Amino acid sequence: MRVYPDQLKNNLAKLPQVCLLFGDDLWLVEDCKKQLISAAKKQGFDERVQLIQDPHFNWHDLIQEWQSMSLFASRRIIELHLPNGKPGTDGANAFQTILQQANPDIVLIIQGPKAGLEQTNSKWFKSLDSQGLYIPCATPEGKQFERWLDNRIQHYKLTLHHDAKAMMFNLFEGNLLAAEQAMQILQLVNPNNNISAEQLSDYFEDQSRFSVFQLTDAILNNHQKQAQHMLAQLQGEGTAMPILMWAIFKEITLLLNLKLAQNQGEPLTKLWGQYRIWDKRKPLYQAALTRLELHHIEHMLSLASTLELNLKQQGIEDWIGMSHLCILFDPRAHNRLAHIELG
Repeated sequence: MRVYPDQLKNNLAKLPQVCLLFGDDLWLVEDCKKQLISAAKKQGFDERVQLIQDPHFNWHDLIQEWQSMSLFASRRIIELHLPNGKPGTDGANAFQTILQQANPDIVLIIQGPKAGLEQTNSKWFKSLDSQGLYIPCATPEGKQFERWLDNRIQHYKLTLHHDAKAMMFNLFEGNLLAAEQAMQILQLVNPNNNISAEQLSDYFEDQSRFSVFQLTDAILNNHQKQAQHMLAQLQGEGTAMPILMWAIFKEITLLLNLKLAQNQGEPLTKLWGQYRIWDKRKPLYQAALTRLELHHIEHMLSLASTLELNLKQQGIEDWIGMSHLCILFDPRAHNRLAHIELG
């Protein structure tokens, strides 16, 4: 039976004889394995036997472990690691043998890399799956990652501002281990306070002469020379591109919402409260909204989306494209840069 990692805790009341744990996300695999072993121990499986299918492995060892009585007459957990996810003919035969000899005193946990169609459609896999749990551990993306992040934030009893959570999403999507380590740090250094995006930047950015927040202030004010200097400094000091991308994308999206509302006749005084804009930042947005038209902001959003897509899908850190995006906060630059295409 296929059970996804976020459903596993609801399927541990009585463990089956076989648990298939396959996937390439190291954090998910280890977390699911801990849950299985913890549940098995609560059900009286106290002894652990670990086997690995290396070049010298003999499948008779697995059969012997399955058939033999424990030295201490306790129930056992057998952990079998398949590094390439393929047991071969001997392994398939060994699985068939143990399935024909039920042993209620053993739980078998089989671990391997992501299982493709070749594995999941094979006779040996289907036989094991039909009598146990199959837990595919693929790294969650998009909304699934957002749900995972929410669950881990609750697990560590952290309180994050909306912007801080959005930054965590952009920083750590695709890397659960790094996200988990980051939340452990936050629990240690700031367990009781409401954590802001600025604080996250202090914790996880490389120590730079300038911050991404100083850069966004400069581009909103159209201080282009200063902004380009800051951008070069941030690049040279190893600032994470996802942090930078998050900050600028956020400002462009906010400008778009403000401009659309303004064009529909809504007063800025009402919009400041709606979008939680502090008094000291109001002049920055007023200046940007005065000089930029809606089509300018839409052009910037399109370029920002392309940069973000290239970063997330292909790992391209396009610092030249980021420089162009900053320049576009000056409306005079739109015609000059219109011919530039991103790779």
